[in-house]
Amino acid sequence: MAEEKIAVQDKYGPTGICFGCGPANPKGLRIKSFWEGDDFVLRFTPREEHQAFKGVVNGGIIGTLFDCHCNWCAATELHRRNPDEEFPSTVTSEFHVKLRRPTPYGTELLIKARPVKVDGNKVTVEAEMYANGKVTATCTGVFVSVPKGHPAYHRWQ
Repeated sequence: MAEEKIAVQDKYGPTGICFGCGPANPKGLRIKSFWEGDDFVLRFTPREEHQAFKGVVNGGIIGTLFDCHCNWCAATELHRRNPDEEFPSTVTSEFHVKLRRPTPYGTELLIKARPVKVDGNKVTVEAEMYANGKVTATCTGVFVSVPKGHPAYHRWQ
């Protein structure tokens, strides 16, 4: 029997309330991310209310998809490197999105992310968004694992 794939959000943060990635937020995007080889992958089909104007996805929604997906990429990369430690609570230090062409509504979006640099508790992630096989946006971000006492510590729970 094949092993069931469980999204990292469901595995490590099932009670999370984040608008972008919280499984427990019924009004959120509730993204689902998975490692597929060296790429951290998200497939997401925008809903009608995610449009900026007819037929085009809102840039803020695109930014949210990148922010949450890349943050999870960073957290899971830190966990892969230190599997005996508690799953890290990571936050966004900075992220930059470049909108390269209109992202069409009504099609599945694919985001592929990968860690490109790890420096202690800091992970730099690069990602691309595809629609119909074309890159519509790119992102580079830095994500940091936070210690006990930080407001986001244990944010996944």
